[in-house]
This record gives sequence, structure tokens and C-alpha cells, in this order.
Amino acid sequence: MTIARILRSVAIGGALLAMIVLRGSAAGESFSQVDVRGPITPAVAEYVGRAIGDAERGDAAFVVITLDTPGGLDDSTRRIVQRILASQVPVIVYVSPGGARASSAGLFITQAAHLATMAPDTNIGSAHPVQLGAGGVTDAVLGAKMENDAAAFARTLAVTRSRNADWVERAVRESVNVSARDALEMRVIDLVATDLDDLIRQVHGRVVTLADGEILTLRSAGLTVARTEMSPFERIAQVLSDPNLAYLLLTIGMYGLIYELANPGGWFAGVAGLVAVVLALFALGTLPVNWAGVVLIAIAFALFAADILVTSGHGGLTAAGIVVLLLGSVLLFAGAPAGIAVAPEAITTVILSTTAFFTLVVAAVYRSSRRPPTFAVGGPFGARAIVRRRLDPTGTVDCGGEIWCAVGADGVRLEPGALVDIVTVHGQELVVRPVAKSEG
Repeated sequence: MTIARILRSVAIGGALLAMIVLRGSAAGESFSQVDVRGPITPAVAEYVGRAIGDAERGDAAFVVITLDTPGGLDDSTRRIVQRILASQVPVIVYVSPGGARASSAGLFITQAAHLATMAPDTNIGSAHPVQLGAGGVTDAVLGAKMENDAAAFARTLAVTRSRNADWVERAVRESVNVSARDALEMRVIDLVATDLDDLIRQVHGRVVTLADGEILTLRSAGLTVARTEMSPFERIAQVLSDPNLAYLLLTIGMYGLIYELANPGGWFAGVAGLVAVVLALFALGTLPVNWAGVVLIAIAFALFAADILVTSGHGGLTAAGIVVLLLGSVLLFAGAPAGIAVAPEAITTVILSTTAFFTLVVAAVYRSSRRPPTFAVGGPFGARAIVRRRLDPTGTVDCGGEIWCAVGADGVRLEPGALVDIVTVHGQELVVRPVAKSEG
């Protein structure tokens, strides 16, 4: 009986010891790889958070985030950092390939990782915060607050991961930047690896501590890689968060809306323009946009529309609109973090094409306004037309193959297809009345 108790105790102790050993090393037969390239945006934050969650549920050994970023949005960066700090699986940030950088937001993400690693010929740092503002004492005070907040945040991360907190704070306050080799010597990172395979070999046996205090030993030998890709929605959101695309969508959308106003009766240009504007506003809502720039761009296109629809092409409003459009384009992302800006080539292209387009349109409208209207022989004013868009009381009519804005005399309402006579003309709008049934 005594021997049986001893054997049972040994068996139980052995099982418990095996559970402790297995729990004390990162389990799983694969590791998850997440690829982050370009500015840190809400779409990237969503992608990284989802990938870490999938790794936790899928019992992955660890997550490797390959990183190359010029910076990004503070809110999105903090979301990623918070998710890494709370992760139940080790997270390794690998700044790669050669030539990549972990600037600004990239520094915080790298310091949050359980293991911070870099490839040769990469660099890290330059994390001084920027803010949108118009200058002055208020902006200076706000800038100091932002700098102190970012410096404390970065220092806390470095201390938590037992790295060089003094240098990390300098990277925020002084925007200093170092190469991978120097970063390793200064204990800013944990190791330098030539490629992903070298990284996996070097992390084997490394010890990390998770948020709950659990200590794990990484076992990377023989693991397979499971790449986590962006979902279609995340990919679309990331594409739309490109400042150049947002800018082009906004201007193209304005073109479509103005064309619809100048040529009522159609639908494609108006619908396409409205969709483009909505997509542009969605994109701008994810970026650190200076809304004064957006308002100026809207004012510019309002001036273009007024020159065509109100002043009949005098040209003065178009010239003013070009100047306002240029100013709004320059201010659109003024003060945004590095990597978030409209390319000068895109601004130049938009300004030149807009100048050419509206110069031609305004000239055509001006010539048209000076030419007396001509109509087919018919009604009391010498013309007869067919209603194309319902007069309620305004709409459009087809007169001799030309589409005109029209209004029913005495507020009469007419359905499409109705035959009407031209009563008179007010500017570019016809006043019509229905043709008597005996005449039709």
C-alpha cells in the first residue's frame, strides 16, 4: 500500500512537472507573421489586433510583425501598442527588409514588442510628435504637452522591456535616429537578424514575460510560418487612407457634382461625383486632416460652379477658385506626421487640369450666353419642346436636340414626355406651357 501511494505521488508529480514545463515554453507548431508597410492608420491597427487575436485563439507559438513605417497616427499607434502589451502570445517586431525604418510610430511599436529586432541596414528613431496648428503660444504649450506625453510613453515601454530608456526618450525629444547595429549596441533592440529564417533561429531559447507575469521560453525550431493577410475590408480601408487618393477622390467628386449641376437631366456624373466625395470624406476621416484645407477646396469648387451657373462665365470667380484650390491643397495635411501628405506632383496635376478644364468650360459658357437662343419652328415663341425631367415646377426639356432647364408657366407641373411651347426665356431657363390637346 505504501509503494502504491509512492508510485501514485510520483506519477502525479511527474504530470504536474510536465504541465509546468510545457506551459513555461511557447507552445504551438507554427508562428504568425504580420506584414506592416507604410503609415500606421486605423486599418493597420485593426489588422494587427485581429492577427494577435487569431494567434491567441490558434495557439501560435508567437507573432512576428515585419515592420517598415515612416510613422502614423497617434491613436492607431497606441491601439497597436496596447494590444501588444496585453497579448497572451509573445510578439516579435522585426524591422525589415534592408532599407526599412521604424520611425516615429514605429519606435513605439518596436519598443512595445516582447522582442525588438531589426535587419541590417535599417534604422529606428525620429519620434518627435507633430500637431496641427496655426502657431503661437497656444500651439507651443500644446506641443510641449504632446512631447512630454510621448516621451513618458516611450520611456515606460523601454523600461518595461528592460531596454535603453534614456536613448528612447531622446528619440522622442530630439528626433535622434540610429542604425540597427548601433541600436543593438545601445540596447535599444534585442537582436539583429539578416532575414526571417535567421530571426527564427536566434529567438529559439529566448525568455519573455507576458502581461500576466507568465514567463515563457520561445521554442522556434521546426515551426512553420502562418501568414495573416489583411481582410478585404481592411485592405480597402488602407487603400482609401492614402492621402493622394483621398485628395484625388475629393477633387474628382467635385468635378462630377458641378457637371451634373451644369447639365441637369443626367445621372451618371452626379452619382459618380457623390460616391467619390463620400469615399473621400471617409478616407479623410481616418487621416490627420486639416479641415481648413477641406473647406477651402469646397469653396474653390463653389466658386467654379458659381462662375458657370450664376455669372455665365465671366472668369473672375474661376481665377479666384484656382488660387483657393491651391491654398486648400497645400493646407490639407499641413502638420501631419511623416508619410501622410499629398505628393507635390498630385497637387500640380490637379491644379493644371482644373485650370485648363474650367477655363475651357467658362469660355464655352460665356460664348453661349452671348449667342441668342435658336429654336425649332413651332409655338408662339417659335419653338416646341418635350419634357425630359418632370417639371415640378422646374425640370428639363428637349428643344431641338438640346437639353434646357425649364419651369412651367404659372407653376404648372408636367410629366416627362409632355409636349410644351416656349413662352419666354429667363437667362438660361425656359418658361414653358403645355400644348393644347387640339394642337398636339
